[in-house]
Amino acid sequence: MALCEAAGGGASLAWPRVLLFGDSITQFSFQQGGWGASLADKLVRKCDVLNRGFSGYNTRWAKIILPRLITKGNSLESPAAVTIFFGANDSALKDENPKQHVPLAEYAANLHTMVRQLSAAGVPASRVVLVSPPPLCEAAWEQACLLQGCKLNRLNSVVGEYAGACVQVAQDCGVDVLDLWTLMQKDTQDFSSYLSDGLHLSPKGNEFLFSHLWPLIEKRVSSLPLLLPYWRDIAEAQPERSLLGAGDHQPGPGCPGT
Repeated sequence: MALCEAAGGGASLAWPRVLLFGDSITQFSFQQGGWGASLADKLVRKCDVLNRGFSGYNTRWAKIILPRLITKGNSLESPAAVTIFFGANDSALKDENPKQHVPLAEYAANLHTMVRQLSAAGVPASRVVLVSPPPLCEAAWEQACLLQGCKLNRLNSVVGEYAGACVQVAQDCGVDVLDLWTLMQKDTQDFSSYLSDGLHLSPKGNEFLFSHLWPLIEKRVSSLPLLLPYWRDIAEAQPERSLLGAGDHQPGPGCPGT
């Protein structure tokens, strides 16, 4: 872990980061029981999990803002892992929702662009995970649309085309991919319980996503140490020796403390 001098003496801790970049399904992921909150809990004292979810956004807008989220040439700013999770809005039907709709070919090109943007900022493909949009429960989403005074503006078959494009881009770019659209419909299972309103994730859907995403994140952060000493290992007489030195530490044995 990199260290730099702090103004007050000792070394400033460079806390590793995991960056979650996406639309509302990412923005809402820090809600109670959310998949992002579960990641943050798993990685406490190892990584900061940053939620950069933007409700309603598509890849056309995402590729514009991504360079602003990554600082080129600063190793302290280079995340240990990045998820790119778009497609639920890009796949909106053009006739019903032209503002959010992005044509399929452009969606794929935008994903390619974002992987290249990360690479240019020092984040290699080995740290990137693409996540496809989940399936759409049309009956439930149509009810949500009607409550907003509009017609059904998405179709699950169309979302599937965007999920397929996401998987193809991942293969082209040599990055890992989590194909939610396929996994949630595996063996023709009823996926409606994974969704709260037909589009966004329910508690069960958040748990499903986390359970499949965690192995992909874990292999990217497994070598990161616990930051700062286990409380039993802090020198009682001179705690500064323990707390102002190197920040890497592994927990020692013993009874749990507060």
